[in-house]
Amino acid sequence: MDMMKGIEKAALTVRLLTIDAIEKAASGHPGLPLGLAELGALLYGEILKHNPAAPDWIDRDRFVLSAGHGSMWLYSLLFLSGYGTTLDDIKNFRQLGSRAAGHPERGEMPGIETTTGPLGQGIANAVGLAMAERYLAAKFNTSEHTIIDHYTYALAGDGCMMEGVASEACSLAGHQKLGKLVIFYDSNKITIDGSTDLAFIEDTQKRFEAYGFKTFRGSAYDVPGILELVKKAKADQSKPTLIVLESLIGKGSPNKQGTAHCHGAPLGEDEVKATKRALGVPETEMFRVEPEALQYFADKIDARTKAYEEWRARFEAWRKANPELAALWKRHFEDGPDAIDKAVLPEYKTGDKPATRDSNGAILNAAAKALPALIGGSADLAASNKTRLKDEKDMQAATPAGRNINFGVREHGMGAIVNGLALHGGLRPFCSTFFVFADYMRPPIRLAALMKLPVLYVFTHDSIYVGEDGPTHEPVEHYASLRAIPNLDVWRPADAEENVEIFKIMYKRSDGPSMIGLTRQGLAVFPKADVDWRKNIARGAYTAKESEGAPAVVIVATGSEVGAALDAVAELGRKDVRIVSMPCRERFLALSEAERDKLIPPGAKRVVVEAGVSLGWECLAGEDGLLVCMNGFGTSGNYKAVSDHFGFSPKKIAERIKNWK
Repeated sequence: MDMMKGIEKAALTVRLLTIDAIEKAASGHPGLPLGLAELGALLYGEILKHNPAAPDWIDRDRFVLSAGHGSMWLYSLLFLSGYGTTLDDIKNFRQLGSRAAGHPERGEMPGIETTTGPLGQGIANAVGLAMAERYLAAKFNTSEHTIIDHYTYALAGDGCMMEGVASEACSLAGHQKLGKLVIFYDSNKITIDGSTDLAFIEDTQKRFEAYGFKTFRGSAYDVPGILELVKKAKADQSKPTLIVLESLIGKGSPNKQGTAHCHGAPLGEDEVKATKRALGVPETEMFRVEPEALQYFADKIDARTKAYEEWRARFEAWRKANPELAALWKRHFEDGPDAIDKAVLPEYKTGDKPATRDSNGAILNAAAKALPALIGGSADLAASNKTRLKDEKDMQAATPAGRNINFGVREHGMGAIVNGLALHGGLRPFCSTFFVFADYMRPPIRLAALMKLPVLYVFTHDSIYVGEDGPTHEPVEHYASLRAIPNLDVWRPADAEENVEIFKIMYKRSDGPSMIGLTRQGLAVFPKADVDWRKNIARGAYTAKESEGAPAVVIVATGSEVGAALDAVAELGRKDVRIVSMPCRERFLALSEAERDKLIPPGAKRVVVEAGVSLGWECLAGEDGLLVCMNGFGTSGNYKAVSDHFGFSPKKIAERIKNWK
């Protein structure tokens, strides 16, 4: 079939399916799908290297719809190009249980690379995907065989360009010279409130040139012109590319195109009929699919199958010719999370007093030697976070296979880029910063939890013990904040021994992200009362110190406060107190009531000790419990003085318990 005819009919089908699905749902965003239907047909028909019959092909081009509100654009194209999306999926757009959710959700349909919707996140995911491709290509390609060689494309709108996360990520992409990253910018000059002139008049093209991108500009309706721009982008891989496409939001809608009225609401019955008349199709026909559109994509099947099979043959030839690399490939792509058990991790004994940021740094480096897929870095704090992999190079344009990533002071971008690294496959990423700056990372952390990505977050300098840096750097509310995110494991080791076991648990988790909060100050390794604590810590809590007989009081403590609680009980001189170390409250609360009662008997009085806000601990303390927690922000001073000032020294904790009625 003639390409232009196929693109025309596919674009028409995207427009028709979009307006009908959104009208039926009485909800949705028709503006982008109507405005960029030709680009979608061109991408899935001519530009992308992909095989819908093998959607997980590791060497496929990646496409990210950063402007996720335009989801019907993507669903229509996945339907047409053969990814298994059905017409029924589209007819049930935005309905309960539908795979065609309001915004694209990874895992709901083959072909959706990442969950998008919060603007700017998708661009940053794309940067991570491109970094992963380049890293793996440098690691595994040989002069005889190229097995990793794909592009990452993203589609972003004006909103994405305004969000700071896009700036952070693209600044790093330019520095890294990610020449196989191509971002299409839908420049329709309309946002929800109206014209972009209300708040956004910058020259985005020049901004991206300053980042180190090569930039091009064209019309969203010039099909040969777009193909030529992509050709130029691919011809020069020294820089990433921004392609600005001037478009008309809601194109085809006679009375709403070019206005904010078609951005985020159905066209309405009368306008749908008018649009169908303008497009030259029966106004009463619903969910019309042009036969030529289906044929256009059907005609691609043989060529795509052939390209995929040629890659498989090339991969097999590479595997036979490079047994050592093939073995390394298996460790990257096939080894399960239990591979951490092969690592020789540091051992600690009672009386050792490392800060947990130091013990974690030693654990991370030891793990990296056994886990080649482990890769990551810090937001300009590697020396403080202790996250530098000492025997590895930095990832830079000249050394793309370096395992240390210098993210710069870009916490938000770092979090979203790391999600892209995890999404690609073959890598197990981590990232790090001071815990207080987790605030800058909350959106990508939430999305990692939503997508069940096994990202590792290493946060150091927890709570008031940052001391002299003062309240701006003392994250008193952050544990409560992150514990509120579903499917995120929040860990707080009490000493280096716990740190070792927690790191293994975090690495073994494959269905979601985990974070660990680490200290700047030294913590003494203490003897554990539970002989099976190394096993039971995976349940979120265990007995650190046992009482004589049934406990009259149970102290639940986390992190550095476990040591303080142990010293406080010694100060009290009581033997009827059990101390429970609870490094992960989420895991403990997931236990059955009977299991929880074994550790914290219902008849015992309860004390919770954590140098953070009390929010969330009420569920364990109960109405009559004692909460030794923070009730406000911290202050500046020596960490021991600050600790005593706020009541977390052993003596002050003992006094609180002694005076407790």
